[in-house]
Amino acid sequence: MADTLLAPAAQKTTRLPLLDVLRGAAILGTLMTNVWIFTSPGSEWGVFQGALKAPDPLADPSAAHLAESVFRFLADGKFLALLTVLFGVGLAIQYDSAARRGDPWPGRYPRRAAFLFVEGTVHFVLVFAWDVLMGYAVTALLVAWLLARSEKVRRRAMWTAGALHLALVSLLTLDALSRPSGPPTSPDAAAVELYAHGGYPAQIAFRLEHFAALRIEPVFSFGLLVFLFLLGVRLHRAGAFTATAEGRRIRTRLAAWGLGLGLPLNAATTLGGGDFYLLGRYGAAPLLALGYIGLIGVALDRRWVPAPVTSALRSVGRTALSCYVAQNLLCMLLCYGIGLGLAERLDGSGPWWVMGLWAGVSLTLAAGSWLWLRRFGHGPLEAVQRAVLRSRR
Repeated sequence: MADTLLAPAAQKTTRLPLLDVLRGAAILGTLMTNVWIFTSPGSEWGVFQGALKAPDPLADPSAAHLAESVFRFLADGKFLALLTVLFGVGLAIQYDSAARRGDPWPGRYPRRAAFLFVEGTVHFVLVFAWDVLMGYAVTALLVAWLLARSEKVRRRAMWTAGALHLALVSLLTLDALSRPSGPPTSPDAAAVELYAHGGYPAQIAFRLEHFAALRIEPVFSFGLLVFLFLLGVRLHRAGAFTATAEGRRIRTRLAAWGLGLGLPLNAATTLGGGDFYLLGRYGAAPLLALGYIGLIGVALDRRWVPAPVTSALRSVGRTALSCYVAQNLLCMLLCYGIGLGLAERLDGSGPWWVMGLWAGVSLTLAAGSWLWLRRFGHGPLEAVQRAVLRSRR
């Protein structure tokens, strides 16, 4: 059965640098969303009080509001979905590699997932409450088991998970629409004070105290995670990331359908207001993420992307885990009171400094990862992971 399942991938071994470029874009793209969490009043807890509400460019079409709206529109949920698809691709590559070596599956993979869960837990406690690694680790265990099943089983699991998730999001959206509009909420004063002036141990204690609430996203979106993981497996097996005519054809179709359907659907949910937020971020955004995969792939195929940009994204992609943690650590030190406290100092000064912060951190990661890889073969956290797993082996 393993030989049969591996047949499509085994015929397409020549790969573009597309996967690393996509990972780099996904890492920097998730920061385009997360940077607003770090710079908003109440930070991680302010998400629940509407501190991340984007401005209405129709009510106030100023340059600042238009720029912020476009910036958020292009990022929110899209790059997170892209990163999730790529995690599924990586899992499929690991399965194919184990099958070619004749190793049993999932074999030692649960250890790798456990290590990722521990990394995510440390990241959650010490750095950033909206960590994605813990959810990925749990999802990966289920998908790893499904990889050893038949294509029919995986297809059913994929569409069932997607349908259940979409039904949940739709029901929550209908519930939001049925409720009368209340007065706008304001961030919790204690949380604002904590992130603006509180100590680092107090912030850690706050995350642990509110663990259940701050970990609700991967629980709520578990069906979507399973769907996108398995979609990544299907794209990999179809040859979507290979330097072949078939791969280029798939990327062109992804760009056409993903952008053609994703842009208007995401625009509709965005203009619909806050009641459509869940449907936009967890329903329409993944469709546009597929368009991003196709668009970036087509741009690389046709050499539209300048070589320095490709090199920078590839370096970030090769050190994706390290860059993901580093970008959140840098934003924490720059924005919270335990560091420079920019979030409070620049509060109310407009969105330009927030977008500038994203650009500055992104350039720092690109330059740092490029310099690191000139001397080392793996990112620092990737090297730790390899060393730990190798020692256990």
